[in-house]
Amino acid sequence: MLIHQKLKQLTQKITLRSKPARDRYLNRVSLAKLNQPKRQQLACGNLAHTMAACSPTDKDTLFTNKSPNLAIISAYNDMLSAHKPYESYPHIIREVARRNAATAQLAGGVPAMCDGITQGQTGMELSLFSRDIIAMSTAISLSHQVFDGILCLGICDKIVPGLLIGALSFGHLPLAFIPAGPMPSGISNKEKARARQQFAEGKIDKGELLKVESASYHSAGTCTFYGTANSNQMLMEIMGLQLPGSSFVPPTTDLRYQLTVHAVENQIKQLQQKQSLQTLADILSVKTIVNGMVGLLATGGSTNLTIHLIAIAKAAGIIINWQDMSELSAFVPLLCRIYPNGEADINQFDAAGGMGFLINQLLQGGLLHPDVKTVIGHSLTDYIYEPLLKKNSQAEILPRNGEIRSTQYKLQWSKVKTRSQDENILRPLSRPFSQQGGLKLLTGNLGRSIIKVSAVEKTHQQVKAPAKIFNSQQEFKQRFKSGELHTDFIAVIRFQGPGANGMPELHQLTPLMGALQDQGFNVAIVTDGRMSGASGKVPAAIHLIPEAKNGGAIARVRENDLIVLDAVTGTLNVLMDENLLAEREPDILPGSDYISGAGRELFSCFRENISSAEHGASIFSYP
Repeated sequence: MLIHQKLKQLTQKITLRSKPARDRYLNRVSLAKLNQPKRQQLACGNLAHTMAACSPTDKDTLFTNKSPNLAIISAYNDMLSAHKPYESYPHIIREVARRNAATAQLAGGVPAMCDGITQGQTGMELSLFSRDIIAMSTAISLSHQVFDGILCLGICDKIVPGLLIGALSFGHLPLAFIPAGPMPSGISNKEKARARQQFAEGKIDKGELLKVESASYHSAGTCTFYGTANSNQMLMEIMGLQLPGSSFVPPTTDLRYQLTVHAVENQIKQLQQKQSLQTLADILSVKTIVNGMVGLLATGGSTNLTIHLIAIAKAAGIIINWQDMSELSAFVPLLCRIYPNGEADINQFDAAGGMGFLINQLLQGGLLHPDVKTVIGHSLTDYIYEPLLKKNSQAEILPRNGEIRSTQYKLQWSKVKTRSQDENILRPLSRPFSQQGGLKLLTGNLGRSIIKVSAVEKTHQQVKAPAKIFNSQQEFKQRFKSGELHTDFIAVIRFQGPGANGMPELHQLTPLMGALQDQGFNVAIVTDGRMSGASGKVPAAIHLIPEAKNGGAIARVRENDLIVLDAVTGTLNVLMDENLLAEREPDILPGSDYISGAGRELFSCFRENISSAEHGASIFSYP
């Protein structure tokens, strides 16, 4: 397949830039592969502890060391709807392993918090930090070094990046993610967004809003909008880290069950055959990272991935930045309209052709690297096939939901349809929704920031208005309720960066700003914080660096300064003499030196040592 010349050039540029760090990473992987303990080399006490709680059959298998032992890293908890289905997965995985003369152990659990629960609450200030805690928890789980492969059970916002970052320190092992799928569609996202805006305007009460929200978030599975959780699933599939077509199959279905079984069997088979083994370091290459960025742009995915992808790549010795994403966005077209970039949900996207159709179109246009390794092979062309079930002549006895049951179906793979089943949701390369991917880098005297324009109408992509200054989301809400924001303005929300308070999402601004925009006011947002993966129609320059806490220009902006946010030209400026701007003393947020409550006091070391958003907002440094 021919590769788009600009894609090839950008990949070469990233490869050259990354060479020193990538070489160091691959050297570490080679040493780990050489020095990894074999179970038969463990001291008797070590080995006895490893298998003390195992069944007699598993003890015999582990003792002989002739079969793979798989590590299960689980982010299961009962609170996250997306992770509730994982309750039965360890049991299923262990049983499948035994049937294939292997073993599997729940090596460890990682924390998994829900941004949907903590939006607007103090706990949200721990959300971004949780990614690096998850990475460290993953490393601790694998540090026993008695495993031959890794199976990750995680879906949502910081969890997938955290699992992957942690596992990259064990890149000499094969890894696969096993998803659980989205919940069935509830009320339309358009209806949900309208209810939120009506509540913000005082047109409905809290009881009415709760009924609407509960009709949207109503069962086990991921939320159905295209936020960070589902963007993560897209990313893991287009990067070849989970099975083709497995991202958006609902929980509790026979197909979902058989995909879980197949993911386990596939890793065991590779480990047993050895010659076909794909380690995590083999799979996660520069080309794989570039493919991930293309997928993010072509689908209009979550802006949170502009931080997480950088951190993931860095953990593998690959150096990318927002400029790379902006350059890709200039020639990668937008092929999807999924809420918040449209009205459809993720189930409708999957029914329209889903990931297989998307990957096929991008490959045909030379916009993906096909020559990458994946969990099932040596080419991304394997990912233009979708999983189906056929009658199984010999019924299998396998566990499900903690019980043994019989299934009459067997997994097979079929090439995806060449036509979209709904071009209002998913389009071919010849008829994109936009010729550009929808993410842009904004630069100017206010710094560097990211803006997502795939859901912003062209008439709103250029805003020139006086600044209104806010030091918190709560302050904005108070001034909104007082009625003083019924005017043209750019909301400058400061001290929301990773070093200030952990960079919480400012999702509760979305219905308020949307209401003002609908009333005809020319409004926009400039912030060193994050917006939710579900935010859309209001232009928002986010992740601004340098952040206010570090003396960035955003801390020097004053009320009524004139700001120009121009997503067309990619600029963000306050209209004043730059020398005068530099001479201003940056504001300092009173009382910000010590933050407490909801566990935040435990994370002061994170706030003091975290990198900027464009460097992945991470506390990790690598040799």
